[in-house]
Amino acid sequence: MKAIVLLLSLGLASLSAYSEVLGQWRGLDRSGVYPETGLLAEWPKDGPRLKWATTNLSIGYSSVTVVGATLYTTGTSGTNEELVALADVGKILWRTPYGRAWQKNYKQARSTPTVEGNRVYVSTGAGDLACLSTENGAVRWQAKPFEAFEGTCGWWGLAESVLVCGDKVFFTTGGKKTTMVAYSKNDGHLVWQTESLADKAAMVSPILIERGGRKQVVSLTERYLLGVNPEDGKIMWKFDYGALMFKENNHAITPLYENGKLYVTSGYDHQAVMLELAEDASSVKLIWKDSVLDAHIGGVVKLGNHIYGSNFLSPTDGNWVCLDWATGQVKWETKWMSKGAIIAAEGKLYCFEEKSGNLALVQASPEKFESVSTFKVPLGSGPYYAHPVIKNGVLYVRHGEALMAYDIRRQ
Repeated sequence: MKAIVLLLSLGLASLSAYSEVLGQWRGLDRSGVYPETGLLAEWPKDGPRLKWATTNLSIGYSSVTVVGATLYTTGTSGTNEELVALADVGKILWRTPYGRAWQKNYKQARSTPTVEGNRVYVSTGAGDLACLSTENGAVRWQAKPFEAFEGTCGWWGLAESVLVCGDKVFFTTGGKKTTMVAYSKNDGHLVWQTESLADKAAMVSPILIERGGRKQVVSLTERYLLGVNPEDGKIMWKFDYGALMFKENNHAITPLYENGKLYVTSGYDHQAVMLELAEDASSVKLIWKDSVLDAHIGGVVKLGNHIYGSNFLSPTDGNWVCLDWATGQVKWETKWMSKGAIIAAEGKLYCFEEKSGNLALVQASPEKFESVSTFKVPLGSGPYYAHPVIKNGVLYVRHGEALMAYDIRRQ
């Protein structure tokens, strides 16, 4: 329903039409649920057919964005991050440095490109922002919002995938000068800055929601979940999510939103919450809390009336969990390999565990975790942190310097 409302507001007739206009982190509305049909109900023993693969990417944890016959992703090369464009046969078309990489730890690029029309928007782990041409990678404009506004963040830097709304792009700096800023998507001039919440930026990629006819940019800082008016930068409401902290407060999970309900979770034994926005989107109230599905970096998805994801038992381990959307009741918690990234399509979950690179096709059900098929990703190096992507019947899996494209269409 969210996608349909957005399509109507843009005057576009279908999800496929919109997807050619905008490609971004975790799909159309950043929910991780891809509107694909005609996909395999199970895979061959060794996995679906590998269409092509490349091991020539610069190292990174970012996903890919697919628009038309071109793929975009980011990687780290030396002290810079670079945007890489590939033809959908694995051939690299161009690569362009666009900003400074995070240098303290986990230096790999994390930002997934946002593509609108003939422009690509990206950020870096060090807080730089850039707009590049889809045609040849030429830099149209650059900014350094984290530096300009004296931003602050946690131990692992930033990982924000840029959100575009109307004529603006948004970035969360944290710090004493502001919390979030908006730039003109066309020429990169500053449009507005919010008040400061005197808080650090997290690693969350924000979402765009609508409630009572009002759009809001929703994101997290280290302590607050907040809703910002995209027109003028006014913070409409904030929720003290940090008050539920047990250990670390380094959030990385994009929230879920549907029909006035907003779900957010974070790893390190942090409690998850379900909030309800007032009809005028000016305030929120707590509906329920949960201590089981504390997703770390792998995301969560909503299918039907249930939330699916993996929780945090340690930095390298976790179980897979299903919660009731309305009540937060735990429907199941299951051990399968380790924690990891999750996306969904056509009523099935795609679970990509981050320790060994096993990818499972799972029937989405509140009854049990039921793996239909499993295979191990063969290429790449480092942790398996990148979230898979599905587009036009192809499953794209990133692992470090490698990218693999699997044909998952029914014949």
